[in-house]
Amino acid sequence: MTVTTPPEAPQRRRRRLPAGVEILLAIVVVALVQSFVVKPFGVPSQSMEQTLRIGDRIIVNRMDHSVERGDIVVFSHGETWQDTELEPTGNVFKDAVRKVGDLTGIGPSSTAYTVKRVIGMPGDRVRCCDSEGKVLVDGDALAEDYVFEDHTFRPPELTCETTPRSSRCFPEIRVPSDRMLVLGDHRSQSADSVVNCRGGTDSDGCARFVPVSRVVGPVVFRIWPFDTFGLVNSD
Repeated sequence: MTVTTPPEAPQRRRRRLPAGVEILLAIVVVALVQSFVVKPFGVPSQSMEQTLRIGDRIIVNRMDHSVERGDIVVFSHGETWQDTELEPTGNVFKDAVRKVGDLTGIGPSSTAYTVKRVIGMPGDRVRCCDSEGKVLVDGDALAEDYVFEDHTFRPPELTCETTPRSSRCFPEIRVPSDRMLVLGDHRSQSADSVVNCRGGTDSDGCARFVPVSRVVGPVVFRIWPFDTFGLVNSD
């Protein structure tokens, strides 16, 4: 009796998508992640030293909308904080690249981004300084161990009561209901919410605020350089 082995079932070949489609899908996935989950940013200036340094690559949590005082956040704007987008460059190629960046979250876009620390929440009253040179929010002095190279404040020779006043000082500012007041950790080198208020005594119109709606999210992680890889402390 002859025993025959049944033929093996033919293996089904795994179908691959065309290379162009795979690349497009990868771009879509990256764009969705950056638009709704997390987004990387580079730190371009010294205004947040020593917490963040020039060239650091940071990750922002776009899903966290519970921003609190003391958080380090990234927010979007145009040429000024009042503008929503940058002006067109007038160069067709550059403007087209920006549009691609707007859609994918990759490369240049029509939006500028800034990173600062939240000091005043909507409705807060913020001023500087008390007799020790500290910032006050609703009358309470803040403990700001993260501040680096602040403006000179030297009692009794240079305070908010002397003439001239210390450039650390700014008058009481009431934060609008849909805005936030932000400062840089490297106070003497930060173009922040009170840069035009320092040394003055009149708060009328001197401050600029960040619309709550334009906050991308809090900074949660640093991925570069490797020797500082890890969570960003925003306490």
